[in-house]
Amino acid sequence: MSRIQNGSISNHSHPDMKSRRSEAVRRGDACEFARLLGMEVTGIAGGCVRVAMQADGMENAYGTVHGGAIFALADHAFGIAANLEGVDQIAISAHIHYLSPPIAGERLEAVARRVSEMEKTSVYVVDIYTGDRHVATFEGIGFKTEG
Repeated sequence: MSRIQNGSISNHSHPDMKSRRSEAVRRGDACEFARLLGMEVTGIAGGCVRVAMQADGMENAYGTVHGGAIFALADHAFGIAANLEGVDQIAISAHIHYLSPPIAGERLEAVARRVSEMEKTSVYVVDIYTGDRHVATFEGIGFKTEG
């Protein structure tokens, strides 16, 4: 049974949580699309997943990073975060707010965290940064395919 404590999930029904986290990261690292874009998991701690990407060759006609690349980074971080805790989830909804356009070539980092947990769904927020600058906020809803 999962319990929310101090903003993070404590999951006592899955003694193999470390292997579950390793499997979620392994599946994320095995994603060919994410590899094509150069995404890498840079950390998992305190219920947050961090995924980074160097935005080389991802510019739009205005010299800023294409919105699709930013969305893909956020979606990838969301997917890994949603599958850490022992129940497989698939996305049923996602949207993004672009706040400040990053320049092509900048390093982007997505930080995903769960903000709500229900019986069959959960909600995640992913904030995307370049350095200290907040460039986008993404919200994704995951549907639990088990249980």
